[in-house]
Amino acid sequence: MKTVDCLLEDAGWAVEDLAERAKLTNERAEAIALGRWTPSPAERIRITAAFNIASEEVSWGHTMDPRNVRYRRFGFKDVNDSDRGTKSATPG
Repeated sequence: MKTVDCLLEDAGWAVEDLAERAKLTNERAEAIALGRWTPSPAERIRITAAFNIASEEVSWGHTMDPRNVRYRRFGFKDVNDSDRGTKSATPG
């Protein structure tokens, strides 16, 4: 099983190519490829048809760690940090 981003790489396609072939917006195709969005059943059919593969050959679902975005992108302290007792809503 492969993720959509791996399929794009194997096919040598850009996100825009997938969007055009699967009749998706560029934004939706990018979110799916980055693992930020789980495609609907109808989108899965269009995506797999674009790649000419079966849906069972694709690993669907979120692959992005949401804690990574929230805690590391904005500088929040993680509960596993050495400074355990204090979580701040401000970066730092």
